[in-house]
Order: sequence, then structure tokens, then C-alpha cells
Amino acid sequence: MLLLPALIGLAFLLVPLIGLLAKAPWSTLPAKLHSADVWQALRLSLVCATSATALCLVLGVPLAWLLARGGLPGRSLIRAFVTVPLVLPPVVGGVALLLVLGRRGLVGQYLDSWFGISLPFTTAGVIVAEAFVAMPFLVISVEGALRAADPRYEEAAATLGAGRWTTFRRVTLPSIAPGIVAGTVLCWARALGEFGATITFAGNFPGRTTTMPLAVYLALETDPDVAVVLSLVLLLVSVVVLASLRERWISGLQ
Repeated sequence: MLLLPALIGLAFLLVPLIGLLAKAPWSTLPAKLHSADVWQALRLSLVCATSATALCLVLGVPLAWLLARGGLPGRSLIRAFVTVPLVLPPVVGGVALLLVLGRRGLVGQYLDSWFGISLPFTTAGVIVAEAFVAMPFLVISVEGALRAADPRYEEAAATLGAGRWTTFRRVTLPSIAPGIVAGTVLCWARALGEFGATITFAGNFPGRTTTMPLAVYLALETDPDVAVVLSLVLLLVSVVVLASLRERWISGLQ
């Protein structure tokens, strides 16, 4: 009874990917992969996604620790706000960033007048937009790892005279390292595939803000084969990410 809808659901997920592979210009794939536009978009995407992930690590790990161990009142509300970007339409996130960090935004006006910093429609703006939508993946993963970690090891380290920073660095971090790695990979993959917040907050300027998802959108109108090639690269990244996290997910289900 459940077999038919299950097969339909599987086909619904697989057929578009098979269609992408079937329509790929395999004969001209090497030439298109070596085109300047593809490499420019790929290089910018890798730089921005990696930078956004680094920013998420610096801010997200302490935030995850606060949610898991902080003991602050209203943690449930804070957690809800942290996870909002997961369900918020990315375009709305881009508009929110523009209203806050734009040249006339709540914070952006002071960044511009005091420091001469303008984030919208810049490469830095791409990094900020990607970090905004990707950070919840890291925070959720690290928070889960912190909650699953045995606190007795930290208590033992404290009784031996280790300070809080030493305990965190020598005991807590190694115990939650798999969660940090998984969250980092998911965060990086989400940042790499970000479109809506990026085009809204950073615009679409080749060489400066045109990442691979934006390049796919542009190429669909001018050169569909290039769009397919870029899509294949993103598909390959997605498969690699899933493969790298497969063992962790399976072990978590057992």
C-alpha cells in the first residue's frame, strides 16, 4: 500500500537530477569548465563560502555553547531566533540585511559615516549574506554535540585545577569535534549554494558578487549549457557533502 507513493516520491526526487545529467553537454564539458566565467564564479564562490564559514565558526561555536550550557533565561526564545534563517525565505533575509546594514540602515549608516564601510553590493556583503543563512546549521549541530557530551569529563578537569578556558580547549572541544566538523561542512555547503539573500543584499556584479548560483541564473538566459555545467559542479559538491556526513548520520541513528 505504501510502495506506490514511496516510488513516486523517489522518482520525484531523482528524475530532475537524472534529467540534469542527461542534458549535460558532456562533449564540450571540459572546455566550458575551463572558461573564464565559470572559474571566476567558482573562485568567488569558494572564497566567499569559506570566509562565511570561518565567520560562522568564530560566532557560532560560542553561541552554541551559550544555548547548550549557558543557563540564561529565555534560551528557548533565543534558540528560536537563531533558527529563524532556516525557515525564513532567503530574499526576506536579504531585505532585512539591507535595512540594517545598508548605507541608510540602522547600523550601516554608522558604519558608512564613521568608518567608511559599505557592505551592500560588495564581496564582503556576499560573505555576510551567506553567513546569515548558513550559521544556524553550525549552531544546531554544535549545540547538539554539546548536549550529548558527557559533562563528567569537564567536571573532572575542573577538580584537577583546570580553568574554564583550559577545560573548554582541552576537554570540551575534542569531545564535540565531530559535531563541529559536521556543522562546518553543512554550513559551508549552505553558504556555497546561497542565492536569494546574496542577490538581494549584494547584487549581481560579475567578478565581485556573482557566485555560482547567481551565475547559473544568468547563464540560463544567455548560455544554458554553461548553466548546466555550473549546476553539475554544485551537484557534485552536494554529493560530496552528503557522502562525508553519511557515517555520522548513520551512527547517530543506531
